[in-house]
Amino acid sequence: MTDDNVWSDEWGEQGHDWSGGGGRGKPLALGDELGATVYELDPGNFVVYHFHHRWEELVVVLRGRPRLRTPEGDRDLDEGDVVHFPVGPTGAHALTNPTDIPVRFLMVSTQGSPEVAEYPDLGQITAQARTASQTGDRLWLVHDVKGS
Repeated sequence: MTDDNVWSDEWGEQGHDWSGGGGRGKPLALGDELGATVYELDPGNFVVYHFHHRWEELVVVLRGRPRLRTPEGDRDLDEGDVVHFPVGPTGAHALTNPTDIPVRFLMVSTQGSPEVAEYPDLGQITAQARTASQTGDRLWLVHDVKGS
């Protein structure tokens, strides 16, 4: 159980840029199979277009009007909107903040490990796990499809 709150402006130390586009995030809960994180995108920030092979995701817009990109096209979301992203290419998604105020959203997802994610615009595939690899570090590999 965690004390974090979706409305708190305390972000803590930010590690690797998870979004690809300058967003902030803080985990609220992480179970064996379910996790939740609150994210914030300043004007012009984005979450890179991607899809997962194991994790289903659900976004809940808390503040602002992000623009959602899916295989069906782009659309603006309103506060309170909830969108489900299934596994595989049909669940591909990106969020951008085209407005002049920060956008805040809650992302809830299954958290199975290992996981593979694809980034079609970048031509990359990642393999990741919570367990250590043969290097002794947590497994995190990036394969450049375009370079193959």
